[in-house]
Amino acid sequence: MSLFDLKLQDIHNRLTNKELSVSDLVDASLARIQAVDDKVGAFLRVDEEGARAAARRLDDKLASGEERGLLFGLPAGIKDNIVTEGLITTCASKLLANYVPIYDATVMKKLKAAESVTIGKLNMDEFAMGGSNENSAFQLTRNPWNTEHVPGGSSGGSAAAVAAGEVYFALGSDTGGSIRQPAAYCGVIGLKPTYGLVSRYGLVAFASSLDQIGPLTKNVEDAAYVLQSIAGYDRFDSTSANVDIPDYVSALTGDVKGLKIGVPKEYMGEGIDPAVKEAVLNALKTFESLGATWEEISMPHTEYAIAAYYIIASSEASSNLARFDGIRYGVRSPNAGNLLEVFEKSRSEGFGPEVKRRIMLGTYALSSGYYDAYYLKAQKVRTLVKQDFDRAFEQYDVIIGPTAPTPAFRIGSKIHDPLTMYLNDICTIPVNLAGVPAISVPCGQTDGLPIGLQIIGKAFDESTVLRVAHAFEQSTEYHKLRPSL
Repeated sequence: MSLFDLKLQDIHNRLTNKELSVSDLVDASLARIQAVDDKVGAFLRVDEEGARAAARRLDDKLASGEERGLLFGLPAGIKDNIVTEGLITTCASKLLANYVPIYDATVMKKLKAAESVTIGKLNMDEFAMGGSNENSAFQLTRNPWNTEHVPGGSSGGSAAAVAAGEVYFALGSDTGGSIRQPAAYCGVIGLKPTYGLVSRYGLVAFASSLDQIGPLTKNVEDAAYVLQSIAGYDRFDSTSANVDIPDYVSALTGDVKGLKIGVPKEYMGEGIDPAVKEAVLNALKTFESLGATWEEISMPHTEYAIAAYYIIASSEASSNLARFDGIRYGVRSPNAGNLLEVFEKSRSEGFGPEVKRRIMLGTYALSSGYYDAYYLKAQKVRTLVKQDFDRAFEQYDVIIGPTAPTPAFRIGSKIHDPLTMYLNDICTIPVNLAGVPAISVPCGQTDGLPIGLQIIGKAFDESTVLRVAHAFEQSTEYHKLRPSL
């Protein structure tokens, strides 16, 4: 059994009893990366020196008997769009290949306060744009369950690293499903918190009104611990919500008696793989056996969510990525002969094709004469999608459906068909448009590949989402399955 298959509380008990040291945990992480990451490709860079130094400091603290942080000693991987002081942060883009941040993202400060150990930075789709991790400028990340298949994206490196047992937990970011979809593909837990619950300060922005940082873990309890550590108001983030943070771990009672579940027919219709649909229906039977009830509901504006999302997200990306010009940030083209060419060549050489596609789409949608027809209309549709959720939550405690319509697809099978790739986010995108929380938990397998169940909750009601996910997890064995690398 891997050390990383132990629950957080078990690891902390072993640390207290001197059966284990933080250096042992870091050694286990580094050894596992050495053994399997050439097959998986989850890490863009490993900070071995920094991780060992942090482990020594924490071991000294352990020996002194001082009070310890909530995530004390746990090795973590960080998606490469979350800035880390002194550690290169590239967003998997050539344009930022030499960018060394001079400050930490707020979530990194919180992880340091909770005393976890950062092992390194994880691969992703460039600037978080993609659903397969095939858009990285540097390397391909593979699914640990079958290395011929994608791990999902854009937080594919984060999901793959956790699934492969390389780190105890990872942080990712979710703009349209980028935590939950790779979690489903890789058979791990992926939580997208309510928009504003976790600070975005220090997250390299893709779409500012949609992005949210969240954890990827091996079990629901660990997701609760990580969320406890990173949630909270931040004055450096103007979209941060000043709300009370409950004790998420104490919410994991396992009790879902009387719980009312809504199952949107739009999430279970055309395009959903039969094996995925069957796994979700079996999950609903599990909830029935636990005393919950479910009904089919309709969320009629779901079919418009993808179109609205890609207009809004691309428009915001067009604006956010304007700062990357070869002057203020990132790599400057050596082929530029004058100032205009510095802008043109740095961006055309630095950005990959998917990023360029979305910048062009967003710039067009925001341009004079098209703003009202596209961007403004998309924002109105967003309101309608949110109202679908508001109406559903008047009657139901949670909404449940598949995380992704299919299991992980083969590498290269969709990269040249962006529209098909975009449609893969049909079940996750509405959640980001509405700003509500959702979690993906393993609920089955087909052809040796995991299937994810998505549980969606009311805004700032992560406690219920985690409680429902935990109750399901404790009644099944899917979260205990591990890939054989």
